[in-house]
Amino acid sequence: MSITIRPAVKKDCTRLMELVRELAEFEKAPQEVTVDPVHFAESGFGENPVWWAFVAEVPLDETGAKEIVAFALYYIRYSTWKGQRMYLEDIIVTKAWRGRGIGKLLLDRLVAEARAKKFTGMMWQVLDWNEPAIQFYKKYNAEFDAGWVNCNVNF
Repeated sequence: MSITIRPAVKKDCTRLMELVRELAEFEKAPQEVTVDPVHFAESGFGENPVWWAFVAEVPLDETGAKEIVAFALYYIRYSTWKGQRMYLEDIIVTKAWRGRGIGKLLLDRLVAEARAKKFTGMMWQVLDWNEPAIQFYKKYNAEFDAGWVNCNVNF
């Protein structure tokens, strides 16, 4: 199977939002997805984008049609101690395509992007019960920091 990793484009946003909803279902929090699709697209492809993404596509048939089966979305986080770092917001592989190396292709592409942009590292979060994801990240020698508590304020 030929898998293509490429930068996301604005027309991908509908499919990306479908995958976001699939992730929210997996994480047992579908009601938490409240972003407006127009806002989502403008935030990535408007005049001042705040996020970037790579998609994984597979051919649907011999006509050349392709389907996005995964994506990884990141933004730039600034650390006063480390400088610019890539923050991986989401890496999502649709259920039917998990276990085929697509997550690795995406994460490898993110690492290459972070190095090319001279970021000082990459950060992300993983739910403590998502053992398959934790085992995947351990293959990259990821450090797991239990000393921090997530905080947020909703408006």
